[in-house]
Formats: sequence, structure tokens, C-alpha cells
Amino acid sequence: MSTAQQFLCRDCLMDGDGAPKRCPHCGSPRLLCHAELRALSIAHIDCDSFYASVEKRDNPEIRDRPVIIGGAQRGVVSTACYIARIRGVKSAMPMFQAKKLCPDAVIIRPDMKKYSKVGRQIRTAMQELTPLVEPLSIDEAFLDLTGTERLHHAYPAMTLARFVHSVEKEIGISVSVGLSHNKFLAKIASDFEKPRGFSLIGKQETLAFLKDKPISLIWGVGKVSQKKLAMEGFHTIGQLQTADETELAKRFGSLGLRLVRLARGEDHRTVSPRSETKSISSETTFNTDLSNAEDLLPILRRLSEDTANRAKKANLAGRTITLKLKNPQFKSITRSRSLSDPTQLADKVYSIGKDMLLKELGSGRSFRLIGIGLNELHSAEFADPPDLVDAQAGKRAQAEKAIDKLSEKFGGKMVELGLTMKAKLSPDKPNTNQHPPIHSAQKPDEDSGIN
Repeated sequence: MSTAQQFLCRDCLMDGDGAPKRCPHCGSPRLLCHAELRALSIAHIDCDSFYASVEKRDNPEIRDRPVIIGGAQRGVVSTACYIARIRGVKSAMPMFQAKKLCPDAVIIRPDMKKYSKVGRQIRTAMQELTPLVEPLSIDEAFLDLTGTERLHHAYPAMTLARFVHSVEKEIGISVSVGLSHNKFLAKIASDFEKPRGFSLIGKQETLAFLKDKPISLIWGVGKVSQKKLAMEGFHTIGQLQTADETELAKRFGSLGLRLVRLARGEDHRTVSPRSETKSISSETTFNTDLSNAEDLLPILRRLSEDTANRAKKANLAGRTITLKLKNPQFKSITRSRSLSDPTQLADKVYSIGKDMLLKELGSGRSFRLIGIGLNELHSAEFADPPDLVDAQAGKRAQAEKAIDKLSEKFGGKMVELGLTMKAKLSPDKPNTNQHPPIHSAQKPDEDSGIN
């Protein structure tokens, strides 16, 4: 492949050969210069601080002020604009902590109806570029623009640059673009130079580019996985590039094989258009109100299994577990907890749901409905790495996976836990009402990508 540089001005859209420091036409320094500029076609588009950007668009008076989207004093940060982020405010941070870091911030409660409307506008604009749009969340998506040159009379990078202009002008918010030869690298590229970023990673530079990067750069590798890898001497992606695949498979199972292949920039996943699944959950309404753990926990276990099974069938895993309760006065109560790594295990869903439920019981409180769900969904390929802290949890995870294999092989539920059986045999059998897998639940950190 030729190493001759090509350029594209992100402001006036002039392009040509070479790598000038400024655009020859308009003088802008915002140039894309790359030897593979006209060859790359897999993109990841991520709206910049989406919720906050929409609010600033609709209220110009706060455009230059720090803005935090989230709950009240006891709530958490959904997202923060880049001014607030500079001061240390992060998504999922408790609101009281965010206020200490940024006392002059404008705090706005999320308006999901408005954000969803804007998200749909952007999604429609994406689908006008290519039918191969794979949503990840309300504000992020992968696009495959391979073969669209004749349709748009432009190579993919030019088409995306025009798209960025159109979104800023017609919708009023900014986006960041990553362009590469596969999804893994496109996602990495889109995180560079935000906001209003546009970065490229070519085939020829892949290994060298990844070599000195931390393993945490690999999408889906959370804190638990990082600690496990660090204990084995792996700190950089380059160390994984030269690792023996067989040894990694012995140490980390299928996760090890995926890691070494991604470390070498190998990602054969295709961009797959699909409907947006925002959450997977199961819930049930009781014939009579229940108020004690002995009655509620077996039911929670059954619902956790139902939710986990549906996640496994969809090859999805959730980074947030949400407990839903409804009291006799029909008031809904939701509690959520975010994880360092996504899960699809019933044991983990139940364990965290149990902890949240027990905190809500007491003082004579009773409930007519209970539900448990997974939110902030991801592909299951990086779900549930080995647990370094709780050895018993690791054993339970292995047992659950073994049960799943038996059920898949012979059909039905081959093994039942005593707690699950108790839910089945309860004299006050609940009216089960499982929600379909697609809900319009808000994801905690909308800045991780467009679905």
C-alpha cells in the first residue's frame, strides 16, 4: 500500500495529496492527513456529552457554563459537559461530590423524551449514509460505509465529514468520529480529541499504534480484568501482542484468546443493523403484598435467572443492575448499581439485587411488584472475567455455566437451586409479567457511544 499522504480539510472539505499543516484553501489547521484516508470505511460515531449538548443547544445562556445532567442531592451524574469534566466531574459520580468539585455548575434533571427525539434525528441521518448502522446506545453507533462511494460520490471520510457539518448545522450538536478498518479500532479512534474529534487508524500502523497503549484501552476490559492481567505481568497491549495464545487460553479461557487477537488489531465482527436493546428485565406482580425477605428473595432469584437467560440468548451483558419495586400505593422505587465488568450471570444479578432489596425492607414496608434488570448493555464477549476477590463467586459462576451447557444440550432446566424451587412452590404464587427485552431505559453514561 502506498505511504503517500492525503489530506481532507474538516472545515471547507477541500482534499488533495500531501500533508500540509494548514488547508491551502481556507487556512484551517483542522486537517485529516493519512496515507489510508480514502481507503478506510468502518466508523464509530459518538455524540459529544450528548445530554448536556442538547441542553446547551436549547438554552444558549448556559452554553459557556459547566452543566451537569443528573438527579438531585442524593442522585448521581448522568453526564457532564466538558467544562465540568475538566474540574473532575464524571458520569455515575454522586451528585454531592460533583457539586463540591464544581459548585457553580448548572444542574439539570434528565429529559429522556427530548434526548430520545434528538437521538432519533441523528440515527435517521446516519441511515441516510448507509443501511449498515449498528446502534450501541442513544447517542452512539457503528457504521460500515464500504461500497457507498458511488451513492455519495465521495469516499467514506469525506462522507462522514459532510455528515458532521450537517449534524452541527441542522441538529445543533457536535459529534466525534473514529474511522478505521474494523470496529475495535474505530471505537478507540472516536475517543481521541473529543469534543469534535475525527481520528483515523490505518491497517499499516495498527500494531505500532497499539503496542505501547495500556490494556485498559481495549473496549470491554474493566478493572477486574485489568487486575487479573496485571498479576500475570500484562500491562500494555504490546505485551499481549507477543503472548502465546495457548498460554493465554489456559490462564483466562476464551477471554484470553479474544484479548490477544484484539491486541493485534484483529476484529472480524461485522456492523450489524438491529433494533436498539436498552435493557433486559423480568418482573412480577403479587396477588397479595409481600414484606419479608423469606418470601421475596426466592422470587428475586427466579427473576434473576429469567433475566440472565434472556441476556445469554441475546449474547448481551449488562454493566448496570437495576432493582424495581412498587409499593401498595403504586409508587415505583428503582435502585441501580454499576459494575466494573458487564455480566450475564444469574448469580451476580441476584447477589447485587438481593443487597439492594434488603436495604429497602424493614419498618413494615411491603411491595406488590418486584423486578430485576440489566442495563447499559454490551456484547457478551467480555462479560464476567474471573473474580480475583471472591473465590466462591468464581466457583458459582463456573457451576452456572456448567448448568447452562446441560440445559442447552438436553433442553429445559436440568438443575434447579433450592431457592428457585421455593419460588415455584410458594403458596402465594405471583402473577408473572415479564417485560419484553427492549425498554426505553436511560443508560447511566450516555457518553460512551449512538445506538
